[in-house]
Amino acid sequence: MANKKAAATKVTAEELKNVQEKVSVINRFQMEIGGLEVQKQLVVDKLKEAQVALQVVQRSLEEKYGKVSVNLNDGS
Repeated sequence: MANKKAAATKVTAEELKNVQEKVSVINRFQMEIGGLEVQKQLVVDKLKEAQVALQVVQRSLEEKYGKVSVNLNDGS
């Protein structure tokens, strides 16, 4: 059983710094992703509100004109 490495009890300062830097980068990216997810949810909520508002307008137009298609370019 020659050439066995002795069990290290502590990493070097340089190795520790390297690992800490990598973990810090990962943590920062995870925080950024969390922020983006919050922004995404806010936009999704606004989209839902806009869709509901459009449905209200569509119902109003349908009551006035019946079930028709409206050309979005010229209103015909």
